Amino acid sequence: MSALIQLPGLPPIPPLGIGTWQWGDKLVWGYGHGYQQSDTQAAYQAALRGGVRLFDTAEVYGFGVSEKLIGQYYQAQQPKPLVVSKMFPYPWRFSRKVLLGALKKSLRRLQMNRLDLYLLHWPWKPVPLEQWAESLAEAFEQGLARAVGVSNLDLAQLERVAKVLTRHRVPLAANQVEYHLLERKPEKTGLLKAMQAEGIVLMAYSPLAMGWLTGKYRLENPPPGRYRAQRYVMHKAQIPQLLQTLSEIAQSLGVAPAQVALRWCIQKGTLPIPGAKNARQAEGNAGALQILLSEEEMARLDSIL
Repeated sequence: MSALIQLPGLPPIPPLGIGTWQWGDKLVWGYGHGYQQSDTQAAYQAALRGGVRLFDTAEVYGFGVSEKLIGQYYQAQQPKPLVVSKMFPYPWRFSRKVLLGALKKSLRRLQMNRLDLYLLHWPWKPVPLEQWAESLAEAFEQGLARAVGVSNLDLAQLERVAKVLTRHRVPLAANQVEYHLLERKPEKTGLLKAMQAEGIVLMAYSPLAMGWLTGKYRLENPPPGRYRAQRYVMHKAQIPQLLQTLSEIAQSLGVAPAQVALRWCIQKGTLPIPGAKNARQAEGNAGALQILLSEEEMARLDSIL
């Protein structure tokens, strides 16, 4: 039912991936308490069965644990999905040359010779974006990554990186940013429209708002942990109406609210990468590929925020 999405330089895939911040992360997600490695392996397998063909990770997720787990599952399972990872520009990383070293370490953890897509995780100083862009181009030119991109960049920052990559004739494949029904900034700033005009894919992370859009939580029963519970407090007035609307649309379609929230992202022309701690969550996410929201349903959701 879903049209394929094209990341520049990579094979077309269904417009849904899996984010794996939760795989190994104990600080925010509590890895090892309520779910463990066997659950993440089951999630990997369930996602593949559901048609998902992209897994997103990063060197900081579980301090390398996420990459190691994906590497194990990737080697043992078919079909082979696209794998995305990211380099974190810690403030003590003073040289752009660090990126290639970080990429090679990620490849070792992933048990791969090259990545499908490698991203700069944040636009943090002290190294200027232009220098990181030079390193991304070098990673592409050396064949260590089939495609390169960025994460958490606004429009002005994206243009700076694109200018450098264009000079090297290297496509800017993606910008991974937070985007969902409670975070509409990429629309408001013109970022989404500009990226679509240039053929750059917006990878939407936290598309379920860290659990808020799954239908499981309410203001009186927020997600566990102070960070997740307070993350969207600025939308406190709109959350009840949004959750009610999601529930009503989900019931009319015979699906879960989370699938409606993910489908909204897909029909906005983005590539959502929800997390999944276990097979049940991965299967639920994949169900978003099998539904379609009407123009009226999209407009109802749009109007709330």
